[in-house]
Amino acid sequence: MDTKVWQISSDELNGPGTLEKLGEIKTALTYGEVVGLPTETVYGLAGDATNPEAIQKIFNAKGRPQDNPLIVHIHSIEQLKKFAEIPDERVLKLMEKFWPGPISFILPLKNDYIAAKTVADLRSVAVRMPSHPVGLKILEYTGIPLAAPSANISGKPSPTDYSHVIDDLKDKVYGVVASDPADYGIESTVLDCTTFPYRIARPGEITKEDLENVIDGQVAVHSDDMKKPISPGMKYKHYAPRQPLILIEGSVLSQTLISKKGENFGVIAPESFRQDVSDDVEFVSLCQKDDDYREAAKNLYGALRKMDKSDVDIIYIYRFRENPRSEALLNRIYKATGNVLIKGAHDID
Repeated sequence: MDTKVWQISSDELNGPGTLEKLGEIKTALTYGEVVGLPTETVYGLAGDATNPEAIQKIFNAKGRPQDNPLIVHIHSIEQLKKFAEIPDERVLKLMEKFWPGPISFILPLKNDYIAAKTVADLRSVAVRMPSHPVGLKILEYTGIPLAAPSANISGKPSPTDYSHVIDDLKDKVYGVVASDPADYGIESTVLDCTTFPYRIARPGEITKEDLENVIDGQVAVHSDDMKKPISPGMKYKHYAPRQPLILIEGSVLSQTLISKKGENFGVIAPESFRQDVSDDVEFVSLCQKDDDYREAAKNLYGALRKMDKSDVDIIYIYRFRENPRSEALLNRIYKATGNVLIKGAHDID
């Protein structure tokens, strides 16, 4: 199929022609088509969460494992109440604090309104309310709860710009909304609220500390080695370019660059490491300072995609220091590398 592209920036939401475009998008989604949709985290591949045929189109387009549940996107808490339970006032307090925004809540399913394929036959559902003005407007206008995993080929770097969606899914999906790039660049925090204490199933921009400060209580962390994942990002290798990706401690990155001189490799690192890289090495800067985790996260998937298109044989990526603010960034990097880490000079071939 020829993928349709709708140009709608945040500045154009009230502009001429936007209403017509929104109508076309609503019609497509109502009839079970899938559409690339902007959110503040990454671009999503959206389909009617109540329609099993639409959900199957998402799995088919992405090549996604069927046991990997999808996150349902909504525009209001009232819409959420049609199909999920809010366990207690603490969850509601978190929603009021962080929605719209980059957090998903896993909640008990209330009925069979949501398609079983959407939740991988679980009795819980992950739900989020995005803050991207265009994505949220589409949700409001259509009135449809939209399942929307990242709009990429499963396992590859997630899309943070509509051009990434076109690269991966052109002619595989009905349409793509060409809008502003994602603000955060990595997927939402996922918080399992089906038991207490609540557990983080996937780290994101909103941290454990952020959550605990709101509910004045402890938040735990799920293991991601579950046989049946309750959230995206828990079981499968993700975010990886086609080349081997090696995580490397900053203290030995410069040594590695020297020892590998003449070999066909690429480097993803903070700008300060550019001085150690010769002109014939593919270098992508993630951030100006090595503690600018927000900027690094925003640029990570774009960097991996650029390397994926290059002719390098191997990629080295800088290992940021571990702290609460770098947790989500490191989680995505670890998933992409398969935890292949160079810790010291003795590890260099």
